[in-house]
Amino acid sequence: MSKLSSPLVNNLFVDKEFRQLLQLKEVLLMINIEKIHHVAYRCNDAKETTEWYQDKLNMKLVLAIAEDEVPSTKAPDPYMHIFLDAGNENVLAFFEIPNSPDMGRDENTPTWVQHLAMRVESVEALITAKEELESKGVDVLGPTNHGIFKSIYFFDPNGHRLELAANTGTPEQFKQLHSVAHEMIDEWAVTKRAPNHAAWLHEQD
Repeated sequence: MSKLSSPLVNNLFVDKEFRQLLQLKEVLLMINIEKIHHVAYRCNDAKETTEWYQDKLNMKLVLAIAEDEVPSTKAPDPYMHIFLDAGNENVLAFFEIPNSPDMGRDENTPTWVQHLAMRVESVEALITAKEELESKGVDVLGPTNHGIFKSIYFFDPNGHRLELAANTGTPEQFKQLHSVAHEMIDEWAVTKRAPNHAAWLHEQD
């Protein structure tokens, strides 16, 4: 029980308006995420990365920040921090940190797991994007049908896996998936096997 909702707050010695004020304060104290401010990855070369994303995905450079000291930890570690426009106020950022060992990856995690997915407006736009990327020398996998969206996959010059996705699901399908989400997680937590609540997704493969 919250301190602001304790029996003391609700007893007869606290008037109604004061209780309402405390309840409002309790709501205001809750974390309220508005949106993702930015997502940051490491890159091998800030200039190369900026040019690749602009050429391949039309993502323009918004701003760059460079420091010789890390603001949060105060570590003496020079870096270049670039911010790219991913559309609709979404920002994709990268760090080049030349004094650190060469980039690696989590060898215990398959390459398909960790990735960044970005939405395009339609399946037609997805197919066009695939053709354009391939014309610029990018190896592209897909489209892959996920039932409620279709995707293509490829890698940036730093080895990060990227996905472009176009939604195909209906409002009813998304509502159905939402309604069973917690049940699926609960079953998975016990069995570690894929639940069948949404098996219909793969009937379209």
